[in-house]
Amino acid sequence: MAEFAATVYQNEFLPDGGTDVNAIVTVTCSGAGTAGAAGAVGSGAVGEIIIVDTSGSMGHETMESAKEGAQAALAEILDGTRFAIIAGTETATLAFPPVQAGPALAVMDASTREQAAGAIAGFRAAGGTAIGSWLDLAGTVFASVPEVTQRHAILLTDGENGEQPAVLDAAITRATGYFQCDCRGAGTDWKVEELRRVATALLGSVDIIGSPDEMREQFRAMMQTAMARGVADAQLRVWSPQGAQVLFVRQVAPTVEDLTDRRVEVNALTGGYPTGAWGDESRDYHVAVRLPAKAVGQEQLAARVQVALGDDVAAQGLVKATWSNDSELTAKIDKQVAHYTGQTELASMIQEGLAAKAAGDDATATTKLGRAVQLAAETGNEEATTRLKKVVDVDDEKEGTVRLKKAVDKADEMALDTASTKTTRIKK
Repeated sequence: MAEFAATVYQNEFLPDGGTDVNAIVTVTCSGAGTAGAAGAVGSGAVGEIIIVDTSGSMGHETMESAKEGAQAALAEILDGTRFAIIAGTETATLAFPPVQAGPALAVMDASTREQAAGAIAGFRAAGGTAIGSWLDLAGTVFASVPEVTQRHAILLTDGENGEQPAVLDAAITRATGYFQCDCRGAGTDWKVEELRRVATALLGSVDIIGSPDEMREQFRAMMQTAMARGVADAQLRVWSPQGAQVLFVRQVAPTVEDLTDRRVEVNALTGGYPTGAWGDESRDYHVAVRLPAKAVGQEQLAARVQVALGDDVAAQGLVKATWSNDSELTAKIDKQVAHYTGQTELASMIQEGLAAKAAGDDATATTKLGRAVQLAAETGNEEATTRLKKVVDVDDEKEGTVRLKKAVDKADEMALDTASTKTTRIKK
């Protein structure tokens, strides 16, 4: 049986006239089990869809690697799981199971695994790219088996989407809240921003597969993670008192994801934010609440942060506020809050810096990426530091003084972009 725990890190003391309360809430899940396991929290039938770009741009080498990757993911799907394979070009094709009507998800066993592997082996590269149509078919396939309540897809592409942006946006909207999707881009001819939009909306990850020989391991790892999620869905709920304003709710570890605009009303004082499926893991959330100022010496509950599984509350943390005229108390910034504030800014600086560089604005790019180098060093994000040094020459890490490299491998820029939202933790 899965168990959740919530721990709050904050400085609850506000100065006279202070209004804004910041807290990091660490949510930990243990004993999650495996996807679809009997008795698991929120358990129901599990559905997995592997979506492979089979457009002409894939070429022979990438196509062969993609087939190997899909086979590796297929091998990790647990028996009893409902699954399907979609081949994506300018249209979406249900490659397996071969059905025209009715349930479009097969039940995994030795026979269907072998049949699906045969379907994947038959993939050939031809045609265009229409990611929106792939997402729509995945939604239709999931919907064909209503008892599937835990829905997850893996999507691979190697190129820029051929649809109008509004078409892809509409497809993303239709899929949002219905299934989760991890996205991977092969090579360097796809757009990070496009796949990030899909992954962010569908509570998934985005990354680059820079070399064909990385395909198998990335696919295997994605599916292993999906199969280890024994909690089908959990909601983060934030209650705040009358007159208060929730400024934002962000996941800040293991990646930065702004959930603020995903709020749904639970009741007049409580909002719910999606977190998707869980395995045995820990995630950190930054919650900021603005309160009406109170007199020195007064205390108030600023927020009640809960993890809800359906109607049941699985864990709770309390965010508090106390007004004080003791500057030694009020001037302290909680280490967790400071750390993740820096990590969130780091993600923005990397993305904005790379966008400026692509637009030919070298001055802005240098400033933004220099700040990113500074923040990466301050917050101990060694992965970000390593990736940044492939794009800029660092003169002074502490001051953030950098020079843009004259020649940069496009794959290194894309790897920096996709990894920009990954954060590091500090010891608690």
